[in-house]
Amino acid sequence: MTENEQDRVQQLLKVAMPSCAGHAERELRSDLWPAMLKRLDGAPIDVPWFDWALLGAVAVCLLFSPAAIPLLLFYL
Repeated sequence: MTENEQDRVQQLLKVAMPSCAGHAERELRSDLWPAMLKRLDGAPIDVPWFDWALLGAVAVCLLFSPAAIPLLLFYL
């Protein structure tokens, strides 16, 4: 590759891949941690009754059939 071609490739790369200097400023302005803290302080998530029923059915199944424990662990 000649020097002229190398200069051309270098210029194309500089155009295609802008500097990361502006990225640090953008990252500081869009910090997500305060939004995450606000979301964690919000209302707790309500678990639907069907999830509790499903959990109870799995517990009863494992209580009466302990051999199903490896099967359950396999599918988890």
